Amino acid sequence: MGAVYAMALACGGSNGGTGSAEGNDDAASADDGPGTSSGAGDSSGTASASASAGTESGSADDANDDFADDGPVDFDLGGIPDAPQSSCEAGGKGGGAFGGVELSYIWIANTQQDTISKIDTETMEEEGRYLAKQSNGDPSRTSVNLNGDVAVANRNGGVAKFWANPDDCNGNNTSSGAADIKPWGEEDCMAWNHPMVCNSNRPVAWTRGEWNEATCSYEDAKLWTVCDSQVLLLNGDTGETEQTVMLAGSVFVYGGAADADGNFWGINTNASQLFRVDGADFTVLTFPLPSSGAYGITVDKEGRPWVCSSTVARFNLDDSTWSVSPTPSNGGGCMTDGEDTIWHATNFLGGGAGTMVGFDIETLELVHTIPVPQYVHGISVDFQGKVWGVTFMGNNAYRADPETNDVETFGTLVGAYTYSDMTGFALSTAGGGGVPQG
Repeated sequence: MGAVYAMALACGGSNGGTGSAEGNDDAASADDGPGTSSGAGDSSGTASASASAGTESGSADDANDDFADDGPVDFDLGGIPDAPQSSCEAGGKGGGAFGGVELSYIWIANTQQDTISKIDTETMEEEGRYLAKQSNGDPSRTSVNLNGDVAVANRNGGVAKFWANPDDCNGNNTSSGAADIKPWGEEDCMAWNHPMVCNSNRPVAWTRGEWNEATCSYEDAKLWTVCDSQVLLLNGDTGETEQTVMLAGSVFVYGGAADADGNFWGINTNASQLFRVDGADFTVLTFPLPSSGAYGITVDKEGRPWVCSSTVARFNLDDSTWSVSPTPSNGGGCMTDGEDTIWHATNFLGGGAGTMVGFDIETLELVHTIPVPQYVHGISVDFQGKVWGVTFMGNNAYRADPETNDVETFGTLVGAYTYSDMTGFALSTAGGGGVPQG
């Protein structure tokens, strides 16, 4: 099968529900705005293991064999670290990365339309638009696995998975673009839907799964998501809940990302905490957030989580401290280029214009600025090295070349709102740093 890549992040949760093709409309809407979030989700429960801020309670493994990456990926830009050589040729499913990505997509949520757009990052043409929920979904975060399939979370409850490769779909009745949205339940490229009832269903993050040399694809990938105070691990093939972890205290989880070992990192804004759920034993560690705040979250090549809000901040795994850039950027999402730069969405220039800003991941110095026509709230990097910015509840997304600062516009979105790993590039380059020390 042709190699297709697309990635992103979203949220959800359930009380042990299973994936299905049916929607769930019993959920209240929730809106996100720039800056610090607030809202519902003040649930409490007993976590399978928890720790006070910055300290560990219970055991936690720094290696997760179930999620360890054994697969060969050598992307044109970035790649899964320390990947072995493969006999699979370019064009193998998920492995189209052997010598170059054959197809590359960015998946952006049209929040006001309850849909997601599948956009080719090279041609900037939209190849599909899909309902994320039957109605009242309020989709935002998207996440893509290493086979290229996307999951989208609806803030009003429910996660849906869509196949990127048409050869994987259930038939030929699938969207061809913005003017061809199939009715709910009739889209052949929807793999499954996991209905949930939540006050807040935001983060979603794929794990890598295990490489199968015989099929040239990744298997047994899992999906992390959060419904109120429940952190859920879903079966990536069926959407069924495999594990539920309760977060204690006041909980509102705003974003999340997975590292290379399958551990889940999340932002609990109600408790002002960064938390980590171990992908092997499901113990929970918590750490105070930096004073600069937390809105977006990503993981770099060393397995270090970053949060971004008024600026970018790096969590240091060797001593569990934060390193914060002194340069303000005041924006939404962030993502690294898989090498030495983290990109942040910002209104850095003021006056209604926007800027994409890049910081060195070690020195935290501002090293790149790319002006764009308006404020962009979401940031993503594609497999060709271009940096994408998505406007806040607008119709535009911008693709910028960091080498030339040239900017191109995709302008047919509908109330767009996504600031997660929309391309899957972050998952492909994230490292695994082990259990935090200190």
